[in-house]
Amino acid sequence: MVLDLVLIGLAVTLFPFPLMAFVLVLSTRGGVWKGLAFIVAWLACLVAVVAAVLLLTGGEPPEPKSSPSTAALAGKLAVGVGLVGYAEHRRRRAARPHRPSRMTNRLERVSAWSSAGLAVLLQPWGLVAAGAATVVEADLSHLESYLALLAYCLIASSSLLAMEVYALFAPRSARVRLLALRTWLDGHQDQAIIGLCLVIGLVLVSKSLYQLTA
Repeated sequence: MVLDLVLIGLAVTLFPFPLMAFVLVLSTRGGVWKGLAFIVAWLACLVAVVAAVLLLTGGEPPEPKSSPSTAALAGKLAVGVGLVGYAEHRRRRAARPHRPSRMTNRLERVSAWSSAGLAVLLQPWGLVAAGAATVVEADLSHLESYLALLAYCLIASSSLLAMEVYALFAPRSARVRLLALRTWLDGHQDQAIIGLCLVIGLVLVSKSLYQLTA
């Protein structure tokens, strides 16, 4: 579970769409405060999903070969297949002419509340679902599970936290470098999305099939 959560957390934090939006939020007037609202909403979503799964499982993983265990594995398999399918969809779409992003104009006057809503909207929910399917295995009777869940939420937010701190302590250089990062992401978003979704999807599919057939 720990390795899976680390991989999924990395995929979440590196997903291009929220990164691009967050850079633009930071570049607006009062961007640091708006960025903080974005991060709080982002973390709240992750924590809410984890909490919901733990409430359903009672903090105990289902017994192997039981109906709940089989259903959880089937759900994880479905999420994995969905991510692989989405990666293929993005691969085919990448062959089409790329249209310039209109995100800049839309975010010029974003408010703190809008920034928080944007964090919820742009959460990579397919990857978050993959995380939720993995959290089913958490056993809250062990400290390691608490640490793994905490690490997952922090890793999944690490890129946003790093940019927020950078913009807070070095606003001028951060603006230049982060906008350059946003430009690079805009030109490579398809490759990043395909790679992230494909890797996580294949990991979930392979592990789920192994556990279902073992």
